[in-house]
Amino acid sequence: MRSAKDFFRPLAMGAPAPLREIPVRPSRVIHFFDPSNAKMAAKVPDLVGTVDILLGNLEDGVKAENKIAAREGLLGIGRAVDFGSFTQFWTRLNALDSPWFLDDVTALIPAIGDKLDVVMIPKVEGAEDIHYVDRLLAQLEAKAGLTRPVMVHAILETARGMANVEEICAASPRMQGLSLGPADLAASRRMKTTRVGGGHPGYLVRQDPDPADPAGIDGQRATYQQDLWHYTIARMVDACAMNGILPFYGPFGDIKDVVACEDQFRNAYLLGCVGAWSLHPAQITVAKKVFSPDPADVVHARRVVEAMGDGTGAVMLGGKMEDDASLKQCQVLLALADQLAALDPALAAAYADTAAG
Repeated sequence: MRSAKDFFRPLAMGAPAPLREIPVRPSRVIHFFDPSNAKMAAKVPDLVGTVDILLGNLEDGVKAENKIAAREGLLGIGRAVDFGSFTQFWTRLNALDSPWFLDDVTALIPAIGDKLDVVMIPKVEGAEDIHYVDRLLAQLEAKAGLTRPVMVHAILETARGMANVEEICAASPRMQGLSLGPADLAASRRMKTTRVGGGHPGYLVRQDPDPADPAGIDGQRATYQQDLWHYTIARMVDACAMNGILPFYGPFGDIKDVVACEDQFRNAYLLGCVGAWSLHPAQITVAKKVFSPDPADVVHARRVVEAMGDGTGAVMLGGKMEDDASLKQCQVLLALADQLAALDPALAAAYADTAAG
């Protein structure tokens, strides 16, 4: 077992000092692009400043014969594009058990490690996976003379990974966050759904029969679709919050159904996620909308903070009791609103209007 005293020491001689806190930046949407697709890669510079996170994908969704082209394309983008102070630059590496992972990391870190904010690691199953990546990154950073550590983001895609989620979150000071990978996790759990995220019409509860209806159980009874991912997201959020890192909802596969996508993203937002993946430009707008506090909620939060004074006791606002716990909830929301307003002029204007009102 590693001593707690050593946790924040570099894992390689000459590597940058590990982070003691994860930088909190707007992270409402992780927009995926395929660096092997020249048409898609050409759009990357235009997305800088409009998307919180741009992620060059090397794993699922990239054909085996295109893996090297994707890596080379990402290297070119990393060298050529200035991502500025708003947009983060991430990549999803190939899985640790794939023939491409080692070449991915040994090519990218020396060449563009100074540009990369985060490497996303798929199918993480336990702390041992993070320990391996942690040591390897430190060695490569030291060799390349990097002064800033590259952070690590894990995807929960297996039952074993989900069972070990707390130890994964605590495995390294590099841990930036977790994303839910619903499709692979569904397969690992033997769930009987072929959907990529979202609900399922078969996962429901049914209203009790009406005693006055002569048809009995065959009478008309309302059904309510349930959220397949409620438990998983809530546990992931708890594990992340406990360790000071950030939880994300993953992909929503039905690109055309932006209404259901918004519902799923909002469920994740309300449970504590800071953002979600975007597989198509239409989902960027959805994610930015959902993961930005509603101006009406900002108004209410400001009223509570103003009314609570020193933060002790309780007050009545609009017929509802607000106390110190309410104040903490409002402070979380206002901190996010202030952070987004500092970088997003449209939100700055919307939140300024609420302050004026």
